[in-house]
Amino acid sequence: MAVNFSPVEIFGSFAPLGAYASASSMAVPLISAVVNCTGRSICSSSPRSFKLCSTVVKPGLLCCSVDGEAGERVEEDDGYLIDGSAGASLKNAQLGTISMKCELVDPENLKNQLRILKSINVDGVMVDCWWGIVEAHAPQQYNWHGYKELFRIVRDHKLKLQVVMSFHECGGNVGDDVHIPLPEWVMEVGSENPDIFFTDKEERRNHECLTWGIDKERVLRGRTALEVYFDYMRSFRVEFDEFFEDGFISEIEVGLGPCGELRYPSYPANHGWMYPGIGEFQCYDKYLMKSLKKAAEARGHSVWGRGPDDTGSYNSKPHETGFFRDGGEYDGYYGRFFLKWYSGVLIDHADQVLTLANLAFEGTHISAKLSGIHWWYKTASHAAELTAGFYNPANRDGYAPIASILKKHETALNFTCVELRTLDQHEDFPEALADPEGLVWQVLNAAWDVGIPVASENALPCYDREGYNKVLENAKPLIDPDGRHLSAFTYLRLTPELMEEHNFTEFEGFVLRMHGIRLLPFSRDNA
Repeated sequence: MAVNFSPVEIFGSFAPLGAYASASSMAVPLISAVVNCTGRSICSSSPRSFKLCSTVVKPGLLCCSVDGEAGERVEEDDGYLIDGSAGASLKNAQLGTISMKCELVDPENLKNQLRILKSINVDGVMVDCWWGIVEAHAPQQYNWHGYKELFRIVRDHKLKLQVVMSFHECGGNVGDDVHIPLPEWVMEVGSENPDIFFTDKEERRNHECLTWGIDKERVLRGRTALEVYFDYMRSFRVEFDEFFEDGFISEIEVGLGPCGELRYPSYPANHGWMYPGIGEFQCYDKYLMKSLKKAAEARGHSVWGRGPDDTGSYNSKPHETGFFRDGGEYDGYYGRFFLKWYSGVLIDHADQVLTLANLAFEGTHISAKLSGIHWWYKTASHAAELTAGFYNPANRDGYAPIASILKKHETALNFTCVELRTLDQHEDFPEALADPEGLVWQVLNAAWDVGIPVASENALPCYDREGYNKVLENAKPLIDPDGRHLSAFTYLRLTPELMEEHNFTEFEGFVLRMHGIRLLPFSRDNA
């Protein structure tokens, strides 16, 4: 069983929580803790009365690994769901540990935070390696200096490391408090050729990441996007060879799109999107339009080489559009052709990048992240999923082909929104017709059916017991006849709100339950 915990001492026998109040503003880019525990009962008197036995971490997240057999009996004790044997890892820390000059920010504070993590038996940390920092100024001019210093400090503290190849912009998303753009030289190319970026039908460019239309186009100072990604990953593998050889780096998560997720940037806040808008298709750069026209000609219908009509805008609802409404064009001949091509580009991008990732990191575990787009899931078209590239209307399984590609490359799936309850969504946004539970179940089963590991994380801040119980329910579903379960859970993220007394007490109880520790109500008889 593994639990990732924050760099804060949470057990009173060592120090009160207040002694580490500054941890809520720590600069560690990621920290996850792994705790091995047995399924024993303990007395819950004070949230500081436990000492966890072992622990791993990422910047901005709290991560949990889940072990043990599924299908064990779950008891309810004083409102807590108790699991017989599971694990939780927690990734925490804030963005900004590495400066834009690739220098380590405040190494002494970092060492102090790592010492605190180690004192509660954290197993390791997770770090985003930002493309916009490392290859910032010129093609193939890599500066790994700050990361090398960071990794050595982490290793000196005998912690393991997970690394994210972050080929996207940082900033503008939940919990982001810094801005890290794409490399300067890439932005210079983009100023001359804006079609290297995803583009909507109004020709607004999205600078979060590069369009997949240039994966094989030599438009990046003589290289294709795939070559750029591979050169970056290969440089990392060579530069940090010693850390791979001694097993210090245990996993590489490969960024595949905006926020590091495999999806189109279909709902960008900087273009005015607000929940629960359906988003917009992002295929109007000249490279993807060329691909679409070629596909239409190959199909024998050159007139189909265009984007769909009557799709609304970012904040439209499905029934307001001719394309996404019930019986709309999405399910007509052209609609099916377009959506198959659109989702096919996404799958092909994953296929190509993961092929190169396995070449660069041979022998190292690889993972990829998929977003949980649960709004409009209870409609026929699943419009928000369609614009994001998931061809998953009510009459088609859009996640099985993605799971098959991940299986092809023996890549683990990291999925979001396991803490969300459908009932809560109906109460807060009844018009969104959301079903996060249905989506989670579909995606998890698609992955389990092909036999790949599945990890997950929360989509929104979660501090309540109901949300934690939903995570536990999804982590080890009792009704699964094959005993399948999540391999890890990532909690997003360590914040001042989480560290408030009540919230932190709930979170501690959640982590303990992920490890199968039964919480008993406190009384003087068992004090």
